[in-house]
Amino acid sequence: MIKFFNQHIENFLVKESGYSKEDVILIKDKYKTEITDDLKKGHITTNIGLVSGSITGTDPKEVAEALKKNLINLDGVDQIEVAGPGFLNIFLNRLYFVNLIRDSLNAKKAYGTSNLGEGKKIQIEFVSANPTGPLHVGHGRGAAFGDALGRILEASGYEVSKEYYINDAGRQIDILTVSVLLRLFKCFEESSFPSSGYKGKYIVDISNEIDKKDYINENQLKTIISNLPSDPEEEIDALIRNFKNEATELWEHAKNKSLNVVLALIKEDLAAFKVDFNNWFYESSLGTLGDKESKLYSAISQLQESGQAYKDEGALWLNTENVGDDKNRVLIREDGRATYFAADVAYHKDKVDRGFDRLINVWGSDHHGYIKRIESSLEGLGFSKERLHVQLVQFANLFQGKEKIKMSTRSGKFFTLRNLIDEIGVDAARFYYLSKQADQHLDFDIELAKSQNKENLIYYIQYAHARICSLQNKYLELNDSLPTSIKSIEDGTYLSCDKLIHEASKFPGVVQRSAAALQPHLLVFYLRDLAHQFHSFYNDNPVLKESKENQESILQSLNLVRLVIANGLNLLGIDALEKM
Repeated sequence: MIKFFNQHIENFLVKESGYSKEDVILIKDKYKTEITDDLKKGHITTNIGLVSGSITGTDPKEVAEALKKNLINLDGVDQIEVAGPGFLNIFLNRLYFVNLIRDSLNAKKAYGTSNLGEGKKIQIEFVSANPTGPLHVGHGRGAAFGDALGRILEASGYEVSKEYYINDAGRQIDILTVSVLLRLFKCFEESSFPSSGYKGKYIVDISNEIDKKDYINENQLKTIISNLPSDPEEEIDALIRNFKNEATELWEHAKNKSLNVVLALIKEDLAAFKVDFNNWFYESSLGTLGDKESKLYSAISQLQESGQAYKDEGALWLNTENVGDDKNRVLIREDGRATYFAADVAYHKDKVDRGFDRLINVWGSDHHGYIKRIESSLEGLGFSKERLHVQLVQFANLFQGKEKIKMSTRSGKFFTLRNLIDEIGVDAARFYYLSKQADQHLDFDIELAKSQNKENLIYYIQYAHARICSLQNKYLELNDSLPTSIKSIEDGTYLSCDKLIHEASKFPGVVQRSAAALQPHLLVFYLRDLAHQFHSFYNDNPVLKESKENQESILQSLNLVRLVIANGLNLLGIDALEKM
């Protein structure tokens, strides 16, 4: 409907307004046409007169009056009011309601989809937690956000690829491996186990899957764990170094086993959370600096050739101050080893090389300072930094009653994503992660998420869908099939559904706004408001006590509401329940 009116408005601007091409371009960029929140102001409102007047110097009301004459005879238009400083409030006739219900119900699962992003490729990289332990509830928010955003963008016509970046070549994997080996050989008592190592039952479980074979003898083991530094970080580094030197074959075996076991756990948990990835990208696939054919070597060489990377004090640096970073950053250390940053640079070059028009990174809020560095590297590689959008996600604070649950992967004391799923279910978990803007703090109350009342918003929304299904089932007990007639809506003899139908008509626009803003929470807020309007209508109108004609029209209207809730929840990765 919005698209229909915009086409006529823009046709007026081009052919009848007398404005210059430059002014028309500016007006098109700034004016808005929206579905109203208040039916007293019509069904559709546009600020075209106000915007045109401010850009061209013409009288806004004169512009609005001229456009009113142009639009008044369009199908579906009942009346148009010029309001305020150049607004047009458009009131639609009964044909609008009839066509909306019929077209939407015929579209079925496609209702709400669009071609907004047709021909554009987007990659969303999210979660990407180090494969050093099970996912905890802090990771769940990024998982829910990235997956829901991908669904919304796909519904809006974009070609979307969802990707998980596996940090399999860094120090954290070494710490995981050495932690498993120390448990395998029972090298330390619990009290003296290295504080920088990973703990928790899952480490013991992994160690039980390692085949000791004849990889190492007792003397080698004593050498490995003897004369260790007292500093925790130096101690863990020494253990890693010793195992690599004294038991290379065992090290590689344990490393591969540990990585594969943890990755399997992560994949199982994400699948249970209804999160699917199109690609799992391994950091190790970037190669090494010693391989001139590698992606890592190619990216670093290109930065040097562009003049953005320079050598100083034996290290290779990237000029990141030019995009507002507080200092330049090291790519290659003095000893020739690449930094994590160098690998990230190569990874982002690879993303662009794969043909994505836009890159969306979903990062924890603690990565805020990292954004400028990646932007600088993209520009140094000859790409616009505008291709990258980083969505920062605040970690969720989990509460059980009034007690805040602490999380630490290192200590092994944390509430896992799997624990949360088992406690409250996938739907409630996904919904509450998405219930606020991603960069805002979120206090997640487990007890509220399990409650069955209107304070629990996911229950409230799913209950609206189930209530409509129940009404349909009761109707079918007395009739052979669900109604197709909407005569009472068409002839205006039953008007109580108008506000509800109008609210349902906003759905396609909400999906498009969510996609354009990259914010799934806009859809959550909309479904909350729609459910509230439905429950109010249901409580005030005993549907099955109405006349047969009214029942049919009401049930058709409510079927539209049911479809919107079902399609909306599906975009959030949540089930629309038929019974509760």
